[in-house]
Amino acid sequence: MGCVRKRGKSWNAQVRLAGWRSFTKTFPSKSDAISWVNELERKLRSAHTPETKPSRKILIKELIKRYVSDISPTHKGVIPETYRLNAISRTWVGDLDVRYLTNTHFNEYRDWRLRKVSNGTVRSELAMLKRVIETAKRRWDCSIPYNPLTEIEFPPSSRPRNRRLRGDEKERLLVAASSQKNIYVKPIIEFAVETGMRRSEILKLLWEDIDFEKRFALLYDTKNGEDRRVPLTRQCMKVLETIRKPSGSVFPIAENCIRLAWERVRSKAGIIDLRFHDLRHEAVSRFFEMGMSVPEVALISGHKDVRQLLRYTHLSPESLKNKYEAFQ
Repeated sequence: MGCVRKRGKSWNAQVRLAGWRSFTKTFPSKSDAISWVNELERKLRSAHTPETKPSRKILIKELIKRYVSDISPTHKGVIPETYRLNAISRTWVGDLDVRYLTNTHFNEYRDWRLRKVSNGTVRSELAMLKRVIETAKRRWDCSIPYNPLTEIEFPPSSRPRNRRLRGDEKERLLVAASSQKNIYVKPIIEFAVETGMRRSEILKLLWEDIDFEKRFALLYDTKNGEDRRVPLTRQCMKVLETIRKPSGSVFPIAENCIRLAWERVRSKAGIIDLRFHDLRHEAVSRFFEMGMSVPEVALISGHKDVRQLLRYTHLSPESLKNKYEAFQ
């Protein structure tokens, strides 16, 4: 039910209804506050609820906890998925009772999150919630009649990034990286630009995975589930020679450590809007500018879907101009 209270010179309106989070809003007049309460209550009460409901109270955060425990460990991205699901469970949506779930709940969650984060983040969160509820519905004894997330409209996809290194940004990054206490920060950045490998792949690399004679890095159990061999440039070999050890990790540094180091390096270099993953974009684009074919680049980058590969490709107009001139 709703209530309206006088707070100083304004009126505070609150609506609390079973199966919903608490809604609060401030108005300059009592009549506006009462109108808002009545309209919101009408909207919430008119929302479609399933005829068949689970026999006991189950909160979404309970489903998320079980999913994180039983399902997430089977996924390659278990660490970021676990982090994001736990973050979702701490929001008001985690306290919702599945007995009263409707698509209106998730429309509200979508619009609330869109005021805070990007379309892509909200799409990802909704997709994860959809998987959690679908798993509970199909595999667990929760008696959930339907998944309301199948009925809501997801935000449109964000525009793909086309950020590449500009001008002397690479040199500035390497100079800034050289000043870091951790000696592996600079080699990792150089390695990423030269190979197009993902950060996780670089950090998993072992010395026994490097074929110095044939100049290949052997990657196992990659993101797409397959192993692959990445050719190493002469610059890559120089980088490896400077840090070469008999065994163990090529780059013995934690993922969070390189993440924080990257932020410091980028700031010190005076570069904005550049992510570590953009170095993969840079490498793939350079491969195409070198004249490699799509299958050749896909073999190096590990992309199975050509459309996804082309999203990573942002050719330089200058390189295309030089190719035109070569035929004149």
